[in-house]
Amino acid sequence: MEKNTNLIDDNINNLTHFWKTVGTPFQSYHKNNTFEYCKIESSGWPNKLWFSEDVNQKSAQTAIEFLESNPTLVIPYWDIYETNSNEILDTKGLIKKTEQVAMALKLDKPFELQNTLEFKRIWNSEDAKIWTDLYPNAFGYTISKEILMHNYNEVQFHLVTYQNQPIGTFMLFQTENNIGIHGVGVIPEMRRKGFAEEIMKYALNLSIDLNAEYALLQASVMGKGIYTKLGFKDLFIIKNYILKS
Repeated sequence: MEKNTNLIDDNINNLTHFWKTVGTPFQSYHKNNTFEYCKIESSGWPNKLWFSEDVNQKSAQTAIEFLESNPTLVIPYWDIYETNSNEILDTKGLIKKTEQVAMALKLDKPFELQNTLEFKRIWNSEDAKIWTDLYPNAFGYTISKEILMHNYNEVQFHLVTYQNQPIGTFMLFQTENNIGIHGVGVIPEMRRKGFAEEIMKYALNLSIDLNAEYALLQASVMGKGIYTKLGFKDLFIIKNYILKS
C-alpha cells in the first residue's frame, strides 16, 4: 500500500462528497458530532454512515444505536489509522459485508480505445430509466432514477452499449483536480469480453479531458485486476460493516 497521505484524503473526500452531493436534493444527507450519513429511502445507494476520524468505543456505540433504527445503512471503515480500531466494530457485533481497495492513478497519457462500445451521458428521464434498470444486474442493488434526474449536472452518469444493447454503466464525480470513477459495471452475460477495461479507458480519457490530475476509485475484489493492469496503485483498504440481520 502506498502511504500518500494527500491521495488517501483525496480518495475519501471524493467518495464522501459524492454521497453528500447525491443525497442533498432529497434532504437525505445529515451530519452530527459523531458521524455523517446519507440515506435515500427509494434507493439501495448510497445509504452509508461514516466517521470523519478514527473510531472509538463511544462513536462506535452511538453509530450502532443509530443503525438499529436504520438497518439498511452500511458503515465504511477506512483502514488508515494503524490502530486496528475496526476490532471495536467487530466486538460490538457488526459484520464485515464486503471489502474494497481504494486506488489512484496519475493521469498523464490517454488510452487507446478499441471503439467497439458506444457511450452516452444521461440527460433525460428515458435514458435514466434504461440506466437504472440495467444497474442492479451488474451490482445487485438499485440506484433510483430520481437520483440521476436530480444530479445530472453534478455527476456524469454514462450508459454503455454494445451493438445497440445496453451492457454497462459508470459515473464520474469531480472534486478539485481529482476525478472519482464510480459504478463501473457490466451485466453478467457480457463479462469476460474486455468491456470493463474498455469502459475504464474511456472514463480515464474523459477524466484527462476534464483536466484532472488523478483518477480515484474503490475497487471490488472482482474489479481490482483490471485497475492494477491500467496502472492504478493501492492506497488503503475499506471494510464495509453492517448490522447482523
